[in-house]
Amino acid sequence: MNQQKQEPMIPMNSERKQAITALKTARGQVDGIIRMLEEGRYCIDILNQIMAAQALLKRASKLVLSQHMSHCVAEAMDGNMDAEEKVKEIADLMGRIMDL
Repeated sequence: MNQQKQEPMIPMNSERKQAITALKTARGQVDGIIRMLEEGRYCIDILNQIMAAQALLKRASKLVLSQHMSHCVAEAMDGNMDAEEKVKEIADLMGRIMDL
């Protein structure tokens, strides 16, 4: 099992609220896509909805990354945490994004 290091809780802010909204909207879209498949709807319509859900997930990812850079990484750069570790986390993440 992949065990993640427990980081301190980050307070709710605008980026987190927007990410939550995007994820909840995507969840609703996925439920709708499942219904469309179950009902045998037109494939192109289903694919368009899948792309819309993917766009929302991508938006949420960008917001969470921005949050991380603005708060966690910035705090590490100020010397309160291990900056090298945060840079490695971002580099690893970028590597996984490029593999998509």
